[in-house]
Amino acid sequence: MSQIQVKDDQGVRIISFNRPEKRNAFNLKMYQQLTEYLIQGESDNDIRTFMLRGEGNCFTSGNDIADFLASGELNESHPTVQFLHCLLNLKKPIVAAVSGAAVGIGTTMLLHCDLVYADNSAKFQLPFVNLALVPEAASSLLLPLIVGQQKAAELILLGESFTAETACELNIINRVIESSELNDFVFEQAKKLANQPPLSLQASKKLLRYNQADVKQQMLAELEVFSERLKSDEAKARFQAFLKR
Repeated sequence: MSQIQVKDDQGVRIISFNRPEKRNAFNLKMYQQLTEYLIQGESDNDIRTFMLRGEGNCFTSGNDIADFLASGELNESHPTVQFLHCLLNLKKPIVAAVSGAAVGIGTTMLLHCDLVYADNSAKFQLPFVNLALVPEAASSLLLPLIVGQQKAAELILLGESFTAETACELNIINRVIESSELNDFVFEQAKKLANQPPLSLQASKKLLRYNQADVKQQMLAELEVFSERLKSDEAKARFQAFLKR
């Protein structure tokens, strides 16, 4: 069974992460499929909006560390980099339903979504410094804009997990929804967007994200430092300790 599942329903492309044995950790193939399904949906006039979710009461535990370390240079052709650029350039709105772990990219990708809802089981974390790395997906720019400089520093520099209630208070997510209702509620929100005039919707999304050039520049700057840190002795030691757990 595919680790990225896709279903198109009433103008909504529902993309589900489905690798439960690894808590939906992303490998390179999953990044490739995600990017392909998003680009396909972007060019399909019958698809008006995207919904992201995770199977098995888990959004995603982030990158598959072993797979990521063996993936080569983080250049423009790297599947992870292509996915990040795809998120940045999408014209159609994205809605996310978050249950369980949302670690690393599982949290930073939400900063590029238009609407985000989570249940009480959701646990968010930005453990980049913990792994001797730096933030990615332009989160070092977007997070301070959303939550303020001091709170962003706390979340990134300490790398501690935080709850859905905290994420809501910080405006990282829109609302906390009961677990049993989460997916249905988010799908209904996505359908509402799909029923809006599509060109007006896309133009409004673009106006809301007026700082895209700054975001892209920050994303590239992060990747440069991230690549350097990835090769450092400090990071290698942290990854070895992580993989032995």
